[in-house]
Amino acid sequence: MAPLVSVRDLVKIYPPSGTRALDGISLDFQKGEFIVLIGLSGSGKSTLLRCINRLVDPTSGTVTFDGIDVTRASGAELRHIRRRIGMIFQQFNLVKRSSVFTNVLSGRLGYRSTWRTIAGRATAADVGLAFENLGRVGIVEKAFGRADALSGGQQQRVGIARALMQRPELMLADEPVASLDPATSHSVMKYLEEINKKDGITVICSLHFLSLARRYGTRVIALKAGKVAFDGKPAQIDELRFKEIYGEDAVEVEIGLGAPEPAAAPIEPLEPDH
Repeated sequence: MAPLVSVRDLVKIYPPSGTRALDGISLDFQKGEFIVLIGLSGSGKSTLLRCINRLVDPTSGTVTFDGIDVTRASGAELRHIRRRIGMIFQQFNLVKRSSVFTNVLSGRLGYRSTWRTIAGRATAADVGLAFENLGRVGIVEKAFGRADALSGGQQQRVGIARALMQRPELMLADEPVASLDPATSHSVMKYLEEINKKDGITVICSLHFLSLARRYGTRVIALKAGKVAFDGKPAQIDELRFKEIYGEDAVEVEIGLGAPEPAAAPIEPLEPDH
């Protein structure tokens, strides 16, 4: 089976410092996987995610998505690729002064005609889809409240609903729980897990905590100094591999290896409200 995403010899050097964020990475991501990227800050996790949907242009190498060369795409072709790839951000990236509903509806911008975008007019189908996705993440009752009135966990659920508006085949999640408490982190990760399992959406998610990686990932990829340091099953990360990834002086509990899981917040079923 051809991979959904194929990365070949990917290099990213940030000027003017010359920082080599990615150093010749080659990876394949299959449909239906839940891949977790781990590694220290600065290891290249965010850069890799952003190269996949071309929020960052790689210095060299290629990324293909469903057989299409993302690195060479431009204009309408790149927009078409991006609308098939959802993105969830660490800091939520919501328009805080706008309503929850407006934020979620913005996920359909790649599908709307120019005049509808300018006029701010949504189709009846888009409105229905927005309410459906808010129902899926359990906050439909917050639809007409301001985004900045929500808790961090609720804002991230809005981010998930917005990404689902694209009906994506691939979901990229860049440290989606880094600013959340442990119980809320599990709540958000559970939604991503159910999207992966029920919708068949491939998920590539960067995380700091190995405890979360082990709980939710079907595959873990560790990056270190822009290179792949590990690629395998979560359970294969033993003490030796842990030290190879994080360094001899790393403290396991601080990174999350073996840290006790908190009681997760209640999770509403990930199904549309009827």
